[in-house]
Amino acid sequence: MSMEVTAAAAKPATYTNGKPLAEQVNEYLAKTRTSIAALAAEIPGYSRPTISRYLSGKYEGDTPNIEALLAEWLARHTGEEVNVPERPSKSGQKPTFFESRDAVKVLGVCQSCQEYIGLGIVVARSGYGKTYTLRQYAKLPRVAYIECDDTMSSRDVVEAIEKALGIPSGYGTIWRRVNGIRDFFNTNKGYLLIIDEADKLVSKYTQKKMEILRAIFDQSDVGVVIAGEPKLEAAIKTYLVRMANRVDFYVSLKGLEPSEVEGYLSGFEVAPDAMVELKARACNVATGCFRLLDRTLSNVKRILDERGESLITVKIIEEASSLMML
Repeated sequence: MSMEVTAAAAKPATYTNGKPLAEQVNEYLAKTRTSIAALAAEIPGYSRPTISRYLSGKYEGDTPNIEALLAEWLARHTGEEVNVPERPSKSGQKPTFFESRDAVKVLGVCQSCQEYIGLGIVVARSGYGKTYTLRQYAKLPRVAYIECDDTMSSRDVVEAIEKALGIPSGYGTIWRRVNGIRDFFNTNKGYLLIIDEADKLVSKYTQKKMEILRAIFDQSDVGVVIAGEPKLEAAIKTYLVRMANRVDFYVSLKGLEPSEVEGYLSGFEVAPDAMVELKARACNVATGCFRLLDRTLSNVKRILDERGESLITVKIIEEASSLMML
C-alpha cells in the first residue's frame, strides 16, 4: 500500500544515471516484479510503510540514511554502482516526522489492521508520541481518525466517526446511525478507523461507548485501532472481555532510546554536555518523554534563530526551559 503523506518531504537525490534513487528503485521493482514488502525485509531499521513513503516521494525522516541503505540494496541486486551523495551539513531543523522505534511499531499496527481488517491496541504514557504517530498515519487514504475526551456521549462518538468519514450526520437512534456507519465501511472497503484517547470512553460505570466500537468492528469490513494511556489495556481486560478476545495486534510504547535522541537532533550542533541534558529530558523514566524533548527543542531553536547562533548549549537549554514555564 502506498503511504501518501501530505506534508513536505525532502527531494530524492540524483545519482550518476541522472535519475533520482527512488525512481531507480521503483523501476527495478517493476522490472523484476519485486514487492515493496520483499525490499523492506532486506532494509534494517525501516518498516514497509517507511520504504513506501520514500519511494512515493513523501518521506520526511533521515533521507541520507535511508538512501544509503537503498543504494546499497540496489547495487547488490543489479551489480551496478550507485553513488550516494555526501550527507548535508547541519540544517538546524527538526525532523518533520521522526521514525523512532515506537513510531515504527505504531505504523506497523495501523498498516496491519488496515490490510487484514484487524483490531489493534496501542497504549502509551502521555507524551510518548502516540498521537503524533497516529495522526501521521491518518494522513493516508481511507483512514478515519477521531480523538476522544471525557465529555463525549455515545451520540458524540457516533457523530465524530461520521464526520471523520465525511458522511452526513444521521438522524434517529444511535442504532440506526451505527448501521449507517457499518454500511459505509461495507461498501467502501479497505478503511482503517483510529480511535485515539479511547481510555476516556470506558469506566466501571459505563462501557456503552466502547461497545459501539466493538459492534462496528464485528459487523463491518474495517480495521480498527484503539489507542490510549496504559489504563486502557486494564479497562478492556476488566470490563470488555468480548473486545479483549478480538485483539489481533498490540503495542506498548517504551519511549525514546538515547541513540534515537541523537538521531532526532542530527540537524543541530549540540555541545556534549547539552546532549546529555537533552537525553535526560527525553529518556528519564520518571519525567522524560518525546513531547518534553520536542517542546524544549522548539524553544531552543527559537533562541538560536533570534541570536543568529547554531550551537546548542546547556545554558540555552535552561533558557528554553524557563520559557516553557511562563
